[in-house]
Amino acid sequence: MPKIVDHTERRRELGEAVWRVIDRDGVAEVSIRTVAAESGWSSGALRHYFATRAELLAFACELVITKVTERIEAGPRTDVSAILRETMPLDPERRTEVSIMFSFLALGLGDPALARVQRTHFTAMYDLCRHLVPTEDERAARRLHALVDGLSVQVLAGHLTPAEADTELVAYLDELYG
Repeated sequence: MPKIVDHTERRRELGEAVWRVIDRDGVAEVSIRTVAAESGWSSGALRHYFATRAELLAFACELVITKVTERIEAGPRTDVSAILRETMPLDPERRTEVSIMFSFLALGLGDPALARVQRTHFTAMYDLCRHLVPTEDERAARRLHALVDGLSVQVLAGHLTPAEADTELVAYLDELYG
């Protein structure tokens, strides 16, 4: 009897293996070989799902976008700060996700496929901010997006603690919402 394989779940497992490699060793260490070792697969089996490193990285980034979106949609829809916290590195899981997302900023400069994923991420984040501002004010949405990204970068760089970033987020939202 042939073994039934859930290809969607297998791809997800491989994407999560990419996350672990990035979290532990950095994005520069992601390769077909390192991800295969991390996942316990052979390089040949992994190539059945992803032919190139770029495909593997793009999928891992898209998987982060999907995971964060699912978390936001499952949470409270009226608490703006709770929604935005899901996108910021305020705990270990989100720190890994945000590290992956910002890794794509640099990678996208030299690779059009990865640049597409980065644009998707930025567009989704801007759309979320536009939806969360109290008016149809694009300028306020851009500021909110810049604030969330800026606070996230400062946490990743060690210039702010997660608690300090959260305090700044809440202070800005208090100003925004009056």
